[in-house]
Amino acid sequence: MTTAPHSPPRPGPAEGGRRNSRRTLLALGAAAVLIAGAGAASADTDHTWHRAISTPDAPAAIGPYSQGISAGNLVFVSGQLPIDPATGQIPADASVEEQTRRALRSVQAVLEADRLSLNHVVNTTVYLADLDDFARFNAAYAEFFGSSAPPARATVEVARLPRDAKVEISAIAVR
Repeated sequence: MTTAPHSPPRPGPAEGGRRNSRRTLLALGAAAVLIAGAGAASADTDHTWHRAISTPDAPAAIGPYSQGISAGNLVFVSGQLPIDPATGQIPADASVEEQTRRALRSVQAVLEADRLSLNHVVNTTVYLADLDDFARFNAAYAEFFGSSAPPARATVEVARLPRDAKVEISAIAVR
């Protein structure tokens, strides 16, 4: 029976270990730049690494963006306004609670178009036109996510939202 020789111990800082670690980090950094550069060069012509998600059950995009993007195990849902997909309008005089529910139903529809659910959501970003609506928004939001491990979230007040909506919600989900 033969045994493989043991590898020599790594040099400590006094024997040049830092220099070797620095070289290794530089080599890894250079490799990462080359890999990233190769991906960036093909990103303009090769979209096989991601695909658009589209559903008639959520409002059509108002500009040059997708309702959602699936990229590997991640799904990114664009900010959803409380627009009724059937009418293309925000219901007149809708409360912040009603607008929150409508926006979250659209988030849910985009996810379902990619065979996911709200249970897959790990992060949301919420834009409120008036932070004084936060408690009422939160009550409606909790109807969809509950209290058992709701997603991480950022909520910010903005000066104005498209179509004078009271709320807009985007999400990130993981398969």
